[in-house]
Amino acid sequence: MQTITPALVRQTIIKRPAESYKGTYGRIMLIGGNQNFGGAIIMAATAATYSGAGLVTVATDPINFTSLHAQLPEAMVVDYTDFERINDLLATMDVIVIGPGLGTEVVAPKLLTQVLKTVTPKQRLVIDGSALTLLAATRQPALTGQVVLTPHQMEWQRVSGLKIADQTPATNQLAAQQLNVTAVVKAHHTTVYSGKKAWINPGGTPAMATGGMGDTLAGMVGGFLAQFDDFTKAILSAVYLHSAIADDLAQTQYVVLPHQISAQLPQYMHTYSQV
Repeated sequence: MQTITPALVRQTIIKRPAESYKGTYGRIMLIGGNQNFGGAIIMAATAATYSGAGLVTVATDPINFTSLHAQLPEAMVVDYTDFERINDLLATMDVIVIGPGLGTEVVAPKLLTQVLKTVTPKQRLVIDGSALTLLAATRQPALTGQVVLTPHQMEWQRVSGLKIADQTPATNQLAAQQLNVTAVVKAHHTTVYSGKKAWINPGGTPAMATGGMGDTLAGMVGGFLAQFDDFTKAILSAVYLHSAIADDLAQTQYVVLPHQISAQLPQYMHTYSQV
């Protein structure tokens, strides 16, 4: 198992070319946030935006529109029950993130099915949170193309069938291969499995143990995938920076809040882009 290094992150986060515009940095749709968990999709969308995604659209329950616009005026919104509109928009996206705060009510499995049916090999798909639970519990189309799952260990147990005690690097890698995905298995030191390769993230602090941290990581992964060509390196770099920022903040804070990581992203990405 390899360690994710700062050098890999510097290879990934490149200086932006002068001749570029918002479309250069990717179109991303984040789907989630029911009536009870609107904060999750707001945190994910904030992370995607602050990590530099060019155009961010959020499909969520309309009850979250005002809060989202107040928190993140850069994002566009769409009612996640408007399946026809969502279907039209999905075709225009480079990256889709589904799951933060989505819940498991009637609309949720329908959204996941719609995404899995329409996503193309050229698009990149991040499945997180409630969508992982639905993936394990409901009949869904097979996963194909550029798909990354971002489960914590219990969610990984549901999706892979591996009990937490049996989640070793070897068993995790085999499960990821069988599912045909890249798996980001979140723990104190998060591990990433892609094909025949595996990485361990050196960072991580108990100060990160608060609600919304995984939603922020999912948004970061989506934002990085929208901008950077190398699929695996984009994921690894997002995982690394997520905890590296938290580790630095934890030097002077007892608790690190997810939105604080997002706020630091532009500065850290600037630093890592300076080769």
